Amino acid sequence: MAHIIAITNQKGGVGKTTTAVNLAACLSALRQGVLLIDLDPQGNATMGCGVDKHTVSATSYDVLLGEATLADALQWVEKAQMRLLPANGDLTAAEVNLLQLDNAPGRLREALAPVVWNFDVILIDCPPSLNMLTVNALTAAQSVIIPVQCEYYALEGLSALLDTVEKVRKSTNPGLRIEGVLRTMFDPRNRLANDVSAQILEHFGATVFETLIPRNVRLAEAPSYGLPIIHYDDHSRGAQSYRELAKEVRKRLRRPAAKVESGASA
Repeated sequence: MAHIIAITNQKGGVGKTTTAVNLAACLSALRQGVLLIDLDPQGNATMGCGVDKHTVSATSYDVLLGEATLADALQWVEKAQMRLLPANGDLTAAEVNLLQLDNAPGRLREALAPVVWNFDVILIDCPPSLNMLTVNALTAAQSVIIPVQCEYYALEGLSALLDTVEKVRKSTNPGLRIEGVLRTMFDPRNRLANDVSAQILEHFGATVFETLIPRNVRLAEAPSYGLPIIHYDDHSRGAQSYRELAKEVRKRLRRPAAKVESGASA
């Protein structure tokens, strides 16, 4: 049965989509059956997998509203050998339309129910906001990965995310846990980056992944070619880091993750 992980942070530009695409590809390279779900109206995860968001016939929006089945909407990503549920700008209407439906927070969980035995890992790339799409992801997921950039104001707003996680636990998904906090955009030569990394470790302790995702030009270039980093430049530091993260995530899924309290300061 698949372990479902939501990758989320309402702060934009933290490496959320980069992590979703590249972690999915690296887990697939470890012979895991992977489904990547794009739940962001920007559709960047879709484009980063080499799928044209403008030409897909069905998207996560159609699945959430019951206008298409998951099987109808899935795309095969040949290079990465994984499945993708694409997204595009249609998702911008989901917030209003979902509220008109029964069980609005649980629509994604219902859609995934028929296929959870077909995959080892399902990753959900969430939008950079705490809206109904994010609540759907958190309701469907068993755990959460939170990318946090090693830059100024890195922890700003995280308390709101942790409060949302706690509210979802109390209302629709009592088993939801924090899988890990991921430090991104790390430059070891930068004193601020090292200071912020230390702050993240102080706030979240053992929940923080050992792997650090570096600032890396090749990692930034890969999406423009529609390729995960391991299929664009497997010798880059970015590729090596995401391969290490995939190994760490696979290891963590075999044991309970530490719980982060919603009252953690940010």
